Amino acid sequence: MPAELAIRIEDLSITYKVSLEAKRTLKNAVMRASLKQKERTRTIEAVKELSLDVPHGSVLGIVGSNGAGKSTLMRCIAGILSPTDGRVIVNGKISTLLALGVGFNPALSGRDNIILGGLASGLNMEEISDKTDEIAEFAALPDGFIDLPVRTYSSGMYGRLSFAVAVSMTPDILLLDEALSAGDAAFKEKSFERMRQLCAEARTILIVSHALATVTDLCDTAIWMHKGSMVAQGKPEEIVDGYLKFLNVGSLPSSYEDM
Repeated sequence: MPAELAIRIEDLSITYKVSLEAKRTLKNAVMRASLKQKERTRTIEAVKELSLDVPHGSVLGIVGSNGAGKSTLMRCIAGILSPTDGRVIVNGKISTLLALGVGFNPALSGRDNIILGGLASGLNMEEISDKTDEIAEFAALPDGFIDLPVRTYSSGMYGRLSFAVAVSMTPDILLLDEALSAGDAAFKEKSFERMRQLCAEARTILIVSHALATVTDLCDTAIWMHKGSMVAQGKPEEIVDGYLKFLNVGSLPSSYEDM
């Protein structure tokens, strides 16, 4: 892979098989075995033959309706999911925030979960210790909550700490799935400022967001996904405009030039 690329995706396909049977129970399993019934399944193509290069230092926005394959793609890039076909090559250290509190242990305190996040990002204990107070200050949890189990947190507190951990680990590549929606208005503004700082530091950032203003404000390029396929790639304003037209008329453009 060329050195200037942070991520290369080649002919990536990800498929699932979903059972069409009723909820599995011991009774159903016995009946199926006794009657020699075959389990009925449906194949879902979450991502279809997608190819994409992401240069180092770029900020890529990913837009599309629910079920477009955006989150599946991000999880594959993060190494959480394996491709059915094709491959993903990543050049750099990744930090992710793909769902609220993913990777947190609810029985541990916020402080302990910061340590877990740091270790998962490849930091040593000294580096983590240097960042702990900074992360706690950024998350702005109520007094004392940083030392309480995260299962006692509200969803807003969970989201603020998750975001603070993800963006404080100095990643080469940062993957964010709707992460900028966490917290109140003041925290969202602080989050945007932190994202602008990371952009200025030439970090590679991938953002999935239904907040289209986020894509146009922060990203330098964008892709539009629909039913697992990439419809178009280009300037964020053009991609968002085409996507909004699709939402209004309900049909896809025949080509990128038609958007």
